[in-house]
Amino acid sequence: MPEAYQDSYTIHFHSLADMMTYHAEQAKRSMWDRMEVNSLCVDPLDEGSPLYDDLTAFGANISEDAVKDTAKNLGLAIRLNGLYYPLRDTAYKSLLDRAKIYGTSLTKLRRNALSRTLNDCLATQKSATALLLIRDQKVSAVHSGDMKDYSVLPIDELMESLKTKLDERFPGNIFDSGYSDHSISSAAWSMPDQKDELLGSYHKTLAAQGKSALTAKLMPGVRFSTSDTGVASAKVSALLLGLRYPIHIGGIVATEHRGQAKVGDFLNSLDMLFAQFIDSIAHLEKLTTVYLDYPVNAMTAVCKKLSMPKKTALEAIAMFQMAYGGGNATAHDIFMAMQEIMFMLKAESTPESKMLLLEESMARALTLNWPHYDYAKAVSW
Repeated sequence: MPEAYQDSYTIHFHSLADMMTYHAEQAKRSMWDRMEVNSLCVDPLDEGSPLYDDLTAFGANISEDAVKDTAKNLGLAIRLNGLYYPLRDTAYKSLLDRAKIYGTSLTKLRRNALSRTLNDCLATQKSATALLLIRDQKVSAVHSGDMKDYSVLPIDELMESLKTKLDERFPGNIFDSGYSDHSISSAAWSMPDQKDELLGSYHKTLAAQGKSALTAKLMPGVRFSTSDTGVASAKVSALLLGLRYPIHIGGIVATEHRGQAKVGDFLNSLDMLFAQFIDSIAHLEKLTTVYLDYPVNAMTAVCKKLSMPKKTALEAIAMFQMAYGGGNATAHDIFMAMQEIMFMLKAESTPESKMLLLEESMARALTLNWPHYDYAKAVSW
């Protein structure tokens, strides 16, 4: 069974109470600490480094298993106030940001060379501060410590605020699922009691086009996502549930972890939830009126434009080509066919953080100028 110290740790939730309890307990065992950037010191933590066999050099409660897991992954440790802490892979990008160095070549360096490079660059940051997140035996992030930069928005408090707002505006909402790993947390709710209110016009349009079977399946919902490690803002997005994979139909409201943001700012932003949902559905419904003469070419061009994973996208395009039977098709037909990409990626156990990013990219299709991609000539990719 995976343990929380492991970089690869993931957990799924089937009840809101379990997810709320988990994040409340996680907040208790998390420590946020500000330090001068030029006081940070990084050392190698691979199997050949002196630290690997010296558990006494580490902070209290750092286990041998956590050290070994780090050696298999990022292979670095950071010294804070005279004691070492393993560095989680989620901390790597933010650590590079503090050192103000970038480049793919860095990952190719041996860990002793990489640590020397990092230390040389960290030492030059004379007036900068860092905000470190220490959680589950490792440093999980090394954010900017300037009070105007990174703002801590506790996940359990964000979820409490969201649940309060959902109960006020969408009574009868149902927790669908939740997920957390060390980089991101997400949760989805369905809103069965608002199906007619939110989807009524869209359902009538689909029914008029002979797609009543689709309308019977679709259910409005929302997805919440956030990250303590710099991957994402605190965000709520519109969903359509009921098919093999939730359909993301647009970002609704987001609060960035910066500018001295508070949980109250996130709560206030949720007042726009209903209006933005209606707008997202309107964009989706509009696609039913956009007819394309070369739908396979259009689907290929749009998938390329949105940077969908090429291999999976081409499989979905081939499936669409076999199913639609020739002739024209609506942009809505193509958008729905594109959702097969998400289902296939999920079946391949694609990491949740990547899935959420791809969902957002997919939702951009709702606002594209689809006729622009209706090429008569086959699209190369």
